Amino acid sequence: MLDDRAKLLLKALVERYIADGQPVGSRTLSRASGLDLSPATIRNVMSDLEELGLIISPHTSAGRIPTARGYRLFVDTMLTVRRGGLEHGAGGITPQLVADQPQKVIANAATLLSSLSQFVGVVIAPRCTSVFHHIEFLRLSDRRLLVIIVSPQGDVQNRVIFTEADYTQTQLLEAANFLNAHYSGMAMEQVCERLKREVEQLRGEIGTLMQAAVQVSSEAMTQAQDEVVISGERNLLAVSDFSNDMDHLRRAFQIFEQKTQLMRLLDISSQAAGVRIYIGGESQVVPIEELSVVSAPYEVDGQIVGTLGVIGPTRMPYEKMIQIVDITSKLVTNALSHNK
Repeated sequence: MLDDRAKLLLKALVERYIADGQPVGSRTLSRASGLDLSPATIRNVMSDLEELGLIISPHTSAGRIPTARGYRLFVDTMLTVRRGGLEHGAGGITPQLVADQPQKVIANAATLLSSLSQFVGVVIAPRCTSVFHHIEFLRLSDRRLLVIIVSPQGDVQNRVIFTEADYTQTQLLEAANFLNAHYSGMAMEQVCERLKREVEQLRGEIGTLMQAAVQVSSEAMTQAQDEVVISGERNLLAVSDFSNDMDHLRRAFQIFEQKTQLMRLLDISSQAAGVRIYIGGESQVVPIEELSVVSAPYEVDGQIVGTLGVIGPTRMPYEKMIQIVDITSKLVTNALSHNK
């Protein structure tokens, strides 16, 4: 347990290090904390905090910097987030997301997160059943077709398929009309099962076409649901914590390339409401010590369907990031709910 003096000094040290990016010495800490303490007293407190694993002293400096454990204590017990601090974005403009196709909302949300934070914005696309609303076939060439699938939410997926038979545009229209008339609004899995049973009642070639189209449509819609949208990776190039150490930067970019790892990370935060903070180095959740993640789930009509967040250096302004993620989560929730 820390006494009030130690808490104030730790809070002042973390805030000063986040602002300046330089190890904090006793004199700087004395001014930043506003406490009337001698340099010797401050050094003694710093020594105690170091023994507790809350701060460390880099080899190249007499000052101290926070550890992952120090950041965690700061975030959990010392951080006060002002509500409404980001009512207006750059230039006094209130951030907005227009209710549009879900895919556009997700892409715009990732861009908004990146723009407001100047770090990396990440959004997992909504999870939903692979229900199709409308399907069309377009003949591209002999035995090569474009399948266009529209979801009830307005998402459009396109896939090219190759067929054993060559179909006329009239046959393709007939197949599309049959699917739209009898299966619209059903989950793709249900359509597959019904087609297997009913294929004998259809003309052989058209039945085979429908099965192939439904299969590729199901795969396309499943892939869309698992999509991770990332924006602003290049922002890390401007962060001194990474630009001064290319190894740290390479490891960070590897995380973005391995989207399944990002999905596991954000999936964890979707299990609870509200903003969550993961600090690199304190667990295997964020495998890079220099990275932190601020994330929150978003909803459609009261149901959590996905997660979004900001990824940046552990030396990030957490209060601001919490506001950005919280506001963006609400904007996505409103845009997707109104889009239905």
